Amino acid sequence: MLTDLAIILILGLIGSYIFRLLKLPPLIGMMIMGILAGPYAFNILKGGILDVSGDLRQFALIIILTRAGLTLDIKDLKNVGRSALLLCFVPACFEICGALIIAPRLLDVTPVEAGLIGTVIAAVSPAVVVPRMIKLIEEKYGVKKGIPQMILAGASVDDIFVIVLFTALLTAASGGSISPSLFAKIPVSIILGIILGIAVGVVLDQLFKRIKGNTVIKVMIMLGTSFLLAALEDILDNIPISGLIAVMTLGIIINKVNIYEAKELSKVYNGLWSFGEIVLFVLVGAAVDISYALGAGVAAIAIVIFALIFRMCGVFTSVLGTGLSKKEKLFTMLAYTPKATVQAAIGSLPLSMGLSCGNTVLTVAVLAILITAPFGAICIDRSYKHLLCKN
Repeated sequence: MLTDLAIILILGLIGSYIFRLLKLPPLIGMMIMGILAGPYAFNILKGGILDVSGDLRQFALIIILTRAGLTLDIKDLKNVGRSALLLCFVPACFEICGALIIAPRLLDVTPVEAGLIGTVIAAVSPAVVVPRMIKLIEEKYGVKKGIPQMILAGASVDDIFVIVLFTALLTAASGGSISPSLFAKIPVSIILGIILGIAVGVVLDQLFKRIKGNTVIKVMIMLGTSFLLAALEDILDNIPISGLIAVMTLGIIINKVNIYEAKELSKVYNGLWSFGEIVLFVLVGAAVDISYALGAGVAAIAIVIFALIFRMCGVFTSVLGTGLSKKEKLFTMLAYTPKATVQAAIGSLPLSMGLSCGNTVLTVAVLAILITAPFGAICIDRSYKHLLCKN
């Protein structure tokens, strides 16, 4: 496994360097290297690291969500509260509706299977969006109107909403029944996650006051605590609680009670993310079966693009009445397009369960990653200086 990890780091750095020279987002190079090294191409990664790739991707997400929380100011969130709330579910609902409209017409799928396709591709990627929004906050672009904060908060909750819908439709597609209690888990898991994050954040703040000057020790304590919070989702199987929301809330509380402490912790987390980013995107690339994407044809590509247009309409609807300019609304629409981690994690589940639509769902998920992750990353990186005001 150590050999695999070395290969991932070396290939990730090479891919990142090449794409920086091309003035393209480094994550594209990392994903391409992951595709080439993965089991569906040259199969270089053979040491068993793919068996724990889900845990490693979770590790990277915990780092970036904690870093996001340490950057977020509650006052900024209050200013864009309504829009941030709408971005948690409205764009995803629009995108799922787009898939419901077009998928049965282009592919031989039932409405339930079309909905399953929609939920797989509807989740935005925090791994792509969050670090870019943090960069905007640090560079003071769009901060006065709370644009990066709004996108950051919405993208972090969006996944929970989509995954619950996916679980419900997966049950229906496999012959089960959808329970109303399943949908009730969405707000409950978010609220419990926030409460837990606040409580743990207050406790850690008191602990940090007794640990003076040793930021590395504090980061290790935060990491260990964050891992436990994320694991609670599996430990408390009967209690819906979002560990990742708790992790981000924990960072927000630290920022609220001691902004100097939050800045010091953020510096260390920035270094950790340099490692986590490579591991995350190389492993996301390794999960992509390129043969499915190449054999998908025009129909699957059309579904991804059509649903993405619906998603952008959902984002536009969410920011109506906010006082944002046309350029700022356009940026928000573009910034909410990237897909990667969730699609790589759940895209293969229908196939593994033996559903007839399994290959189709996986194909569309793969194409969603290959099309939207580079598109969204490039749009954010190239447009924010032109579409947002610097404060």
